[in-house]
Amino acid sequence: MTDTCNAEQHWRRLGAAMEQLQAEAPRVRRWGRHLARTLSDGGRLLACGNGGSAAEAQHLTGELVGRFHADRPPFSAIALHADTSAATAILNDYGEHEYFARQVRAHGRPGDILIALSTSGTSHNVITAAKAALQEGLMVWGMTGPAPNPLATLADEAIAVDAATTATVQEAHLAIVHALCAAFDDAIGAGSGGAT
Repeated sequence: MTDTCNAEQHWRRLGAAMEQLQAEAPRVRRWGRHLARTLSDGGRLLACGNGGSAAEAQHLTGELVGRFHADRPPFSAIALHADTSAATAILNDYGEHEYFARQVRAHGRPGDILIALSTSGTSHNVITAAKAALQEGLMVWGMTGPAPNPLATLADEAIAVDAATTATVQEAHLAIVHALCAAFDDAIGAGSGGAT
């Protein structure tokens, strides 16, 4: 992916990506309902990604543990990069490919959900986490850049943003995160209000 453009080009690319995402709205609503059932029944969401995708993963889990719109109970959601002590120990003892996968095996249970974010869809540690999740009986949802890519192929379901730049893919992923949180809140019956 190329990353060089001026502001007007960037916004045009973002607008085009968002227009294409309209087709994914039913999937995001379905994900929100499934996530609401899973978390309401005591399940857990795990999320992982590198760099900007890690920030998106943590944004999502923060909205679920905190709140998105109106006040509601907290739900179990973990951004796997956020535990720095575990992360550095895993990196030191097992290497970067196991960085997320070992945490998936520790925290994930059958029926839980892993949301795996990778703008390229080729991040080895994210793909290894997705494989571990599938082996442990978790549902895997991918958020990637243009398909085909290994993560989109591996995941139970994926939203692949067809955009030429990493920045545009990340910004589209944030919009998906917010839409998913809104769909989740609707599914659990939380009222509307200001997002955090």
